[in-house]
Amino acid sequence: MTTERRPVMVWATVGLLAFLGVSGLFGGVGLIFGIWGMDQIPREPLDRIPLIDSWLVPGLVLAVGFGLGSLIAAYGVLRRPPWPSVAAAGHLTGRHWSWLATILLGLGQLAWLLVEFRYVGPSLLLFVYGAVGAALTVLPMLMPVRRYLTTELTP
Repeated sequence: MTTERRPVMVWATVGLLAFLGVSGLFGGVGLIFGIWGMDQIPREPLDRIPLIDSWLVPGLVLAVGFGLGSLIAAYGVLRRPPWPSVAAAGHLTGRHWSWLATILLGLGQLAWLLVEFRYVGPSLLLFVYGAVGAALTVLPMLMPVRRYLTTELTP
């Protein structure tokens, strides 16, 4: 365990990733299994989305991609584990793999919301999660987060 204090921007990043992870996990599971009242979601948006005829695929993207993916990234930002399976991201960026994962999740969230806006329509949640996606794209670029997630690469 490190004694280094984490900057406020790092905590903000972890908090947003955790929020996106928990809400994505619950929302995705709700869409997949039709629980928590999500079986009441109208099917008409599905008719406008090409190649998708049920809420299963969007539910899997939410639960696995944004849910589990965000929770794993939050853990990575918080603890900075040296996982060999994702070490290539560190060599590519010079930062911990969770830095790149956070940016990709933010960009993925924004892309997801553009598709949702196009096929489902606007809603308040769309703008809330849009702000989360934008923040997850920008926060890793700020110097305190970049410095905190910079890796020491050995030749």
